[in-house]
Amino acid sequence: MQSFSLSPRELVASLWRHRALVWLMVKREVVGRYRGAYLGILWSFFQPLLMLLIYTFVFSVVFKARWNAGSDSKTEFALVLFAGLMVFNLFAECVSRAPGLVIANVNYVKKVIFPLEVLPWVVLGSALIHLSISLVVWLMVYMIFYGWPPLTVLLLPFVLMPLVFLVMGVSWFLASLGVYLRDASQITGILTTVLMFLSPIFYPASSLPENFRELIYFNPLTPIIETMRDVLYWGHLSHPVAWVSILFISLLIAWLGFAWFQKTRKGFADVL
Repeated sequence: MQSFSLSPRELVASLWRHRALVWLMVKREVVGRYRGAYLGILWSFFQPLLMLLIYTFVFSVVFKARWNAGSDSKTEFALVLFAGLMVFNLFAECVSRAPGLVIANVNYVKKVIFPLEVLPWVVLGSALIHLSISLVVWLMVYMIFYGWPPLTVLLLPFVLMPLVFLVMGVSWFLASLGVYLRDASQITGILTTVLMFLSPIFYPASSLPENFRELIYFNPLTPIIETMRDVLYWGHLSHPVAWVSILFISLLIAWLGFAWFQKTRKGFADVL
């Protein structure tokens, strides 16, 4: 029986070896999603904007939510909310699809030479393209109302680094689990929705009561969302220690998820 490396080095080495294949599959994924639609990839602009308008109306107009007590700016609320939403959307898109990744590609399972471990990278690549489009929309709106964004925007790749490894670790784990437990997709969908409201996307973490405020930081998305807002809108990096901590945790989760996937993939063909 073929053995698969569990080494942390193999986690990145596999992506590098198959980078041409991954890029080809990412392009096919993005193009295929909008094939036949009149507006094509423009839908990736309109969908987040529509959801942004709805969330902004519900939370800033109906519930009177504010990021700063002294500010009544709906533009500020929309941009700060959208910054956090971009982080969550990338996480949710990858994680919600992960349990069905291997099942949807049964033909690849039968091919011993196909690197199944790159399938989550393909979904992540597609999600990163959509995040990039959302980011362009965010920057356009910011420049219309406030001018040039702060220079801390250049730190964005570093901010997203923990998110990438966190997403990959969870995706590898769920991709394998989905083969053996078909209920994983339904469970993941429910947990993702719960996590959205337990993340400081629609409200600042400081607005929570003292006894709940510490609990929200057990959510690994919380420091990433707050750091995203810091560098995009507020123009500073207020939680560098938290960033280092979450990066270390994300790297550990990525390796554990990858090792689990490599260890359990031997039984995919028998189950499917």
